[in-house]
Amino acid sequence: MSIQVLARFAKTLVGLMALSALFALSTVRAESLKRPQETKKSQATTTAPFKQGVVIRRKGAAPVVRGKRTVRVLALVPEKPSFGQLAGLHRFSDQLDLKSSVALVLDQDTLEVLFSKNDQAVLPIASLTKLMTGVIITEAKLRMDELVTVTEDDVDTEKGSRSRLKVGAELTRGDLLHLALMSSENRAAHALGRSYPGGMTVFVNLMNAKARALGMADTVYVEPTGLSSRNQSSARDLATLVIAAHADPVLRGLSTSAGYQVEVGSRTLQYNNTNRLVKNPDWDIGLQKTGYISEAGQCLVMQTKIAGRKLIMVFLDSAGKLSRLGDAERVRKWVESSSAAEHKLRLGNSSKHIAG
Repeated sequence: MSIQVLARFAKTLVGLMALSALFALSTVRAESLKRPQETKKSQATTTAPFKQGVVIRRKGAAPVVRGKRTVRVLALVPEKPSFGQLAGLHRFSDQLDLKSSVALVLDQDTLEVLFSKNDQAVLPIASLTKLMTGVIITEAKLRMDELVTVTEDDVDTEKGSRSRLKVGAELTRGDLLHLALMSSENRAAHALGRSYPGGMTVFVNLMNAKARALGMADTVYVEPTGLSSRNQSSARDLATLVIAAHADPVLRGLSTSAGYQVEVGSRTLQYNNTNRLVKNPDWDIGLQKTGYISEAGQCLVMQTKIAGRKLIMVFLDSAGKLSRLGDAERVRKWVESSSAAEHKLRLGNSSKHIAG
């Protein structure tokens, strides 16, 4: 082969290599142009792996310009763990497979413990606080028809929770108590404490004094709404509080009311109970209160009657929005089945005695 032929072959080979490199470069550039859009699409659609423990928040998300449109990108923010989760309480299992890390079921008449789970753990109690707020208000024998004005001081600055009670709204003390116990209205509860004779400091001191008088040694209150995680108690203490509150017919009636309307200026506001079990015909509930902040998880206390027994139920630090109600249903069915088994056993023993 001549030198000229070899030279032409080498030149052709170099040209082919250059074309191959150019094609590869163009492919990389094309892929890089596609990648941002594909990434945004995956952020918007691939949320299943983050179902547990992550909240998608729109507020504060940074806008991204795509062509002539502005697209708001959602931020994936880890949900704040509860005190019970941080303490490892959810690792404890129980025979009823409850989702609450703390639970207690008492016979109201005999104080017999029918079921317990981490019942001495001291945790934030969220709006279960409002039950003690109600106790202090009713025991003071204040005028329930006295008008109280919602002020800037009643606006939640700790959690930023919303309220339909605008600053300047006037309601009776009785209406505020009704909304606080039934619908867990935070501004209503705060206004009750702020307007108490002597002010908020006196009111909170009375809450703690009442807790000590009832023997609630694990309990402390710093404000009347439950928005602060420093309001803490144990299941045993809360059972004591439920028994004391149940003795007051006003608290029984207001906390188990299914719904209530209030006139605020020219508006009529409809409020509903935060506990849907009060509308369930399978339940006979004498007193109840729900609660939630991230540090406390989902909480619920109730006085109820099941299979002829008056029971006190306490559920703290439940993992899901409806799981506290599911736990209450699990306990109810367990009590009913246990009662039926005991009744059958008694009938069997009675028949043997008669036959003998």
